[in-house]
Amino acid sequence: MKVILQKDIANLGDAGDIKEVADGYARNYLIPKKLVIIANESSKKAIDHQKKLIKIKKEKRKKESEKLAESLKNLELTIKAQVGEEGKLFGSVTSMDIAKHLTEKGFTIDKRKIQLESPIKHEGEFTVSIKLEEGLSATIKVSVVKE
Repeated sequence: MKVILQKDIANLGDAGDIKEVADGYARNYLIPKKLVIIANESSKKAIDHQKKLIKIKKEKRKKESEKLAESLKNLELTIKAQVGEEGKLFGSVTSMDIAKHLTEKGFTIDKRKIQLESPIKHEGEFTVSIKLEEGLSATIKVSVVKE
């Protein structure tokens, strides 16, 4: 059965794509969840319009992400933490802590977009990558200092 995807579906395709799927998969899963519509002439015209809207939204999100990346480029965060012997922290600095400090600076970034290989467990300066929309990323400097 030929269907037009309404939303991005992992391992199947992006919104607006026309795909051939098994009849049962379409009838029992995709159509009831409103993830697809059956491909015919009238639905193809609607999808062409929807693709234009999606393209406009993607361009807008990309511009916003570029502005955010530019403003984050020179940002330095200073996080105060309790430090023990040899510069080791009592606890650790996680992506949630960094997200909280970014919110205080006026940036709303989800903690899941902050890419830490592992939590920061000692004082010093670190470079942290932030994954933004449309494949863009930004890096910020995080300084962990003694409280």
